[in-house]
Amino acid sequence: MRTYPGLDIQHDIQLSGYSTMGVTARAKYFIVLDNTEILAEIVDFIKLTKIDFLVLGGGSNLLFVGDYAGVVLKNEIMGKEVVKENDEYVYLKCGSGENWHTLVEFCVAKGWYGIENLALIPGTVGAAPIQNIGAYGAELSDVFINLETFNFIDKTIKIVDKTDCKFGYRDSIFKNKLKKTAIVTAITLKLKKNGLVNTEYGALKNYLNIHNIQTPLIKDVFEAVINIRKSKLPDPDEIGNTGSFFKNPIVDSVKFKQLKSKYSSIPSYQISQIQVKIPAAWLIDEAGWKGYRQGDAGVHVNQALVLVNYGRATGREIELLSQKIQLDVQQKFGIKLEPEVNIIKS
Repeated sequence: MRTYPGLDIQHDIQLSGYSTMGVTARAKYFIVLDNTEILAEIVDFIKLTKIDFLVLGGGSNLLFVGDYAGVVLKNEIMGKEVVKENDEYVYLKCGSGENWHTLVEFCVAKGWYGIENLALIPGTVGAAPIQNIGAYGAELSDVFINLETFNFIDKTIKIVDKTDCKFGYRDSIFKNKLKKTAIVTAITLKLKKNGLVNTEYGALKNYLNIHNIQTPLIKDVFEAVINIRKSKLPDPDEIGNTGSFFKNPIVDSVKFKQLKSKYSSIPSYQISQIQVKIPAAWLIDEAGWKGYRQGDAGVHVNQALVLVNYGRATGREIELLSQKIQLDVQQKFGIKLEPEVNIIKS
């Protein structure tokens, strides 16, 4: 049997500590990916054993439903490097295994503008472009330049620019066409050295007004976002969850007018002249699911968008709960909720 001297292949590893939902699941194989040099050997191992693979970052956006019969690649590719700068901008390259919030904290301390509104989003840097993260009026795509990927087909490192990433709402080409053919190894961001903070998002603007912060600095926005998120979302260290479980649905204007005539208080965000985004949390709450619990699987008491594991819920129980919510929302509002969380099955 072939050996792989560059790989430390672990067997039958418990994954509950590697995901923020904390459900019990085991991986047949487990490899810590801490440098790009071992990727070619990993590809050979996967092809020879003919098994599936999963790249695992912070485990904050996935739900294991049962054991995983493939190889889990724990991304720990680290490093931060300024690759270019001038009087206005700094171009920062960052390893995909770095913690996203730690990167935001680093940039705020440096006085580099652009991602302070994205504070406290769980997960790794590599997951950020895959999910095309966004929050409080800011999107990753606003500061994104390019990323590096390792291509599984020809074992080469490729540069993928912003256009080719096919960014959409919480979506990218890495969740679709390139899902099983490329691994993000690094990303490069373009950050401002000077500028104005983005405080237009309603909840953020209200927080700053309430706290009488009239001329907010980058650190003020950073801390405000952290405090807002902490007040709305449960801490995964205290109760298992993956943050927002569903995407906020986007409907056409005709559909929204129909809903508005029936539910006058329905909140919305105008996306374009013909598209409107509706908060999934409002739909779930209005359908009566906030605070629901069956066994150890439930919907958080303060945030209807967050499904939680109160201790011993299985991944299948969480999945079944999510399906019940989807069906109920579909029947009541004619809207199909799509999971933001990646549901992993063998």
